[in-house]
Amino acid sequence: MNIQRNDPQTVLITGASSGIGRLTAQTLARSGYLVYASMRDLATRNREAADSLLAFAETEKLSLHVLDLDVTQSESVTQAVNSLLQEAGHLDVLVNNAGHMSIGIAEAFTEEQAAEQMNVNFLGPVRLCRAVLPHMRQRGSGLIVHVSSIVGRVLFPACALYCASKFALEAYAEVLHYELTGSGVESLIVQPGPFPTHLLANSPAPSDSKRARAYGDIAEIRSMFLDQFGQFFASEQTTNPQDVADAIAQLVSLPAGQRPLRTVCGPDYGARAINEHTAPIQAEVLRALGMEAMAKRAAGIPEPPEKGISVSGAA
Repeated sequence: MNIQRNDPQTVLITGASSGIGRLTAQTLARSGYLVYASMRDLATRNREAADSLLAFAETEKLSLHVLDLDVTQSESVTQAVNSLLQEAGHLDVLVNNAGHMSIGIAEAFTEEQAAEQMNVNFLGPVRLCRAVLPHMRQRGSGLIVHVSSIVGRVLFPACALYCASKFALEAYAEVLHYELTGSGVESLIVQPGPFPTHLLANSPAPSDSKRARAYGDIAEIRSMFLDQFGQFFASEQTTNPQDVADAIAQLVSLPAGQRPLRTVCGPDYGARAINEHTAPIQAEVLRALGMEAMAKRAAGIPEPPEKGISVSGAA
């Protein structure tokens, strides 16, 4: 995908060292955006990834920069966002992409592992939103894209912590979508299905092996899960993570107020149907609360371009 722009906008992407984050950074940079691809540990673990991305940008003469940002550390988030704003002057798009996926028996994950899963996948986006939203609201425009998952809607055994983190992200991102009504800022959700990225290969296993063994044969569910999707990725059905990057780029290119709240990419295991069924229910909930303008957002009714839409009562 190559959506050319005459007026480059600034994009910040988290978790851009590999996979969907890196592909999104490359895709948007090639489309003429000013891209800040962020990742943690630039001087150590991700030095090679950062150097590779910068070399790519130099070869193709793209406006793509690498930014040191650890989504689990508030100070790192604040410093990175402030540095970007000082250098670029404004931020138009945030892509909350950083994440990891714990796989294994739910009970066998420790409290510390559960906290780490939520810290990256849920609190990370919360930190980023708090850092960028005052700037976006002041400017009266902005877009936040949250890279969730179909397991933010459907459940896979062996993925209890990951599912919980994505369910939490879905709730936060959708409520934010409604609360930003009339501000000129949008909060949207992208739900990838299974794609061959480093997410599975790098997935943490549960630390409490004694708890896991108590489940007998079911304790092998982590290995079964990894084997099943390994075979899926090796088959002719293999999905291409570039499709997710293209979907994000398409959302960014659309006019404000014309973008769907949720976009599903790849095999969905019923997530699309759930999205379709719940949207009108959520709209009715908001109407029952007297929040008509928010209800229109829930129903996907396009908003007028001007600011100042009432968030309660009749529109």
